[in-house]
Amino acid sequence: MITGRPTPRTARRRMALASLPLLALLAGCDGPLDYDLRGQIGGFNTSQAAQTATVNRPSPDSRGLITYPSYQVAVAQRGDKVSDIAARIGLPASEIARFNGMQPSDTLRKGEVLALPRRAPDSLPTAAGSVNPGAVDIAALAGNAIDASPVTSPNPGSVTTTQIQPTPQQRPATVQTGPEPIRHKVVRGETAYTISRLYQVPVKSLAEWNGLGSDFAIREGQQLLIPLKDPSSAPSSATGTAAAVTTVTAPGEGTSTPTPPSATKPLPQENLAPASVASENLPSVDVPAPSRASDAPMAYPVQGKIVSTYSKGRNDGIDIAGGSGAAVKAAEAGSVAAITKDSKNIPIIVIRHGPQLLTIYANIDKISVSKGEQVARGQVIGNLHETEGATLHFEVRDGYDSLDPLDYLN
Repeated sequence: MITGRPTPRTARRRMALASLPLLALLAGCDGPLDYDLRGQIGGFNTSQAAQTATVNRPSPDSRGLITYPSYQVAVAQRGDKVSDIAARIGLPASEIARFNGMQPSDTLRKGEVLALPRRAPDSLPTAAGSVNPGAVDIAALAGNAIDASPVTSPNPGSVTTTQIQPTPQQRPATVQTGPEPIRHKVVRGETAYTISRLYQVPVKSLAEWNGLGSDFAIREGQQLLIPLKDPSSAPSSATGTAAAVTTVTAPGEGTSTPTPPSATKPLPQENLAPASVASENLPSVDVPAPSRASDAPMAYPVQGKIVSTYSKGRNDGIDIAGGSGAAVKAAEAGSVAAITKDSKNIPIIVIRHGPQLLTIYANIDKISVSKGEQVARGQVIGNLHETEGATLHFEVRDGYDSLDPLDYLN
């Protein structure tokens, strides 16, 4: 067999076969074709970053002010204190500090933003040395001039004149156009990360807009500007896709429960009438008798409801309410040890089941056994009185000590 380089036709065929899996992968993608395959392979997707992109913060004017239609902020220079900014813009330092949760002597970072409680004046008060005599301390100015003048003058009697410079006119602040950023006042427990998630902006952009440090630290009462979204990064309607609307709540408020589909669309009407079944087609159910006898040490002497339970020293047995004239049976095989009556003339039967184990039956009528007779378990020994609410008192004793009958019946 002679081998060599493949012919051009064979090479083209191999390339076509190799590209089939890639074409199949691209055909299965939903939405517009992403030619660099980001978001389609490996789960890496940059769409979220594009949707949260923000614009840069506007540049401040010569006094460090950024003016919006409804509020102003001041941007700190390197080494500024709150009092320095207050002097530069003409507002009380204590008022600015209190509005931002700070002290007038606090030092600010370069680029840090202070929200202003009200609009700064367009012009500052006239300073010392100006031509406005009402705003100058004349005595202090004269004293300073005397102290600064030389003792001797090369030209006595001459007058030195100084040209007075005109006071520069302050221009009104330039109001920013376009959307106005939201101001967020920091409350206890919030961090830069929770606030960025609340407004769906990158925490880095939040730090850049407000001059935060590298640790993104914020303080309670601080006024933060929320960066504006970049309109050019919004998804185009021509693509047929829209970003999912996500409702974000403030920290600690929880999320709202979505409305279930069953609450927005009524269920179809159904015929809930029961199906008619002929009575002759109903199956017959036979309940078999117990396959074996109870494995309890003793059987209940009468069928009924236990109305009084055992309490040693107070009730030495149990009381069972049965039907009027119901049969009373021996709880276990044994011999009739005694048939007697108590002080209230109530009949009592005692059956011995061993050297020490005894059962006692009180309040019995129509006794059908005699003393010394051997009885079997379940044998009828008498009946309850034929009265409404007849009750059998039943005891189990170990010699003279009473025992809880339920330990033997259950």
